[in-house]
Formats: sequence, structure tokens, C-alpha cells
Amino acid sequence: MASPKDLEPWPTVYWYFTWWHDDGAVERIHDALRSKVREADGRDAEPSAGLIDSQSVRTADTVPAATRGFDAGKKVKGRKRFIVTDTLGLLLAVHVVAGSVQDRDGAKRPLLWTRLDHPEVRKVWADQGSAGRLVDRATQILGRELEIVRKDPDQRGFQVQPKRWAVERTFSWLTAHRSPAPRQGLRDQPRHSETMIRWAMIGIMVRRLTRGCPAARPGPKPLIQVRSHAGTVQA
Repeated sequence: MASPKDLEPWPTVYWYFTWWHDDGAVERIHDALRSKVREADGRDAEPSAGLIDSQSVRTADTVPAATRGFDAGKKVKGRKRFIVTDTLGLLLAVHVVAGSVQDRDGAKRPLLWTRLDHPEVRKVWADQGSAGRLVDRATQILGRELEIVRKDPDQRGFQVQPKRWAVERTFSWLTAHRSPAPRQGLRDQPRHSETMIRWAMIGIMVRRLTRGCPAARPGPKPLIQVRSHAGTVQA
């Protein structure tokens, strides 16, 4: 891994980050890699089912108060990440909001984006926090089935939930990744947090695609090329 002295000055890095964020280059790279990972796993490029979940993370006190809040259930002051993944745990949609937003409200946008961007996804599994009106909304407005995976009444402590383990594993990947670390800085807006999550998933997918390949040789060919107003982006 490169040390700080090997990196470009932060204004340069931030400029490219915002440029590629604004013109959609990061999202295009991410989506192209997701299709490759799915095909490498013997799946269709587009999924037919998904999973949704949320994760509350702490933020620095310098983060604007308008974009953070207190999650009373998790006892966390910060933000809440809503993600929709496929059954492999690959990201389909992400939405970052204040931690005080209820699951049934914060889940509306990522479910809508999944419906628009991935029309073949007909069913999404969710936890008990999404029960109620959100299930009806998914059926009546989005024309999709939102199935609630309920805990066993006799469950004690944490147990892996059927159908939902993949999205929980994705949160573990993100938590372990350096880029979208919980303590986000002053300049970090929710939309930039969403892009950082995509960058984290890009790294995860690249490693997954190259797993088991021979040792890296000088000058490897890029996996994909995505054109951007800032030039050709390679990953």
C-alpha cells in the first residue's frame, strides 16, 4: 500500500474525486465491475433479487448537524447507511442519511433506485425494521415484493439470518475498509459518503476478480475503461 508521501496532494485527489463523482464515472466503474463479478460467478449480469439493510455509524463532531442525528435504537450519534445488495453482497443502491432517520423512511429511496436501475429485481428481503407501511409501498407503488425476514422467537444473542447474511457481510467489508471509515470529516457530505462506499466496493470487486490469478506483472492491462469528462478512468 502506498504511504502518504507517495500520494498526490490532497487538493488534487479531492478534485478528481469530486469530478468523477459529479460526472458519474465512479458509478459507471462500479457497475461495470459488478457485472463482471456476477458473470465470473456464473450469474447473469443483472440480478433478480436483492437485500436491504441499514447501518448506523459514528461521525466526527465537525460533520454538519443537518446531516447527522442520534439513532436511539443503536445508541449511535452520526449517520445511517442504507444499502441494497444482490444475493452475492454486491452493491445495487446506497443512501446515506442522518442517524435519526427511521428505517422505513430511509429505505424508500434506495428501493426506488433499485426499481429504476435494476428492473429485473422483483423481490427484496429486509429485516423487521422495514415491516409495515414500507412493505405496502413496495407492492403498491414499486410493484415489487419486500419480504420481511423475522427472527426466531427463541433467538438469544446474534445469529445469522437466512437470506440476509450477504448484506450483513457487505457491511463487514465496508467497516473493515479504510475509505468509508465511521469518523467522517468536515468536507464529507452524504452524497460523497455514498461515493466513498462505491470506491470501497470497487476495491473489493477488483480483488475478487483477480483472486487466484498469477502474481502481478509489470504493466497489467486494466480490467475496464470508463470514459469521463476528466479523461479515461481505468480500474
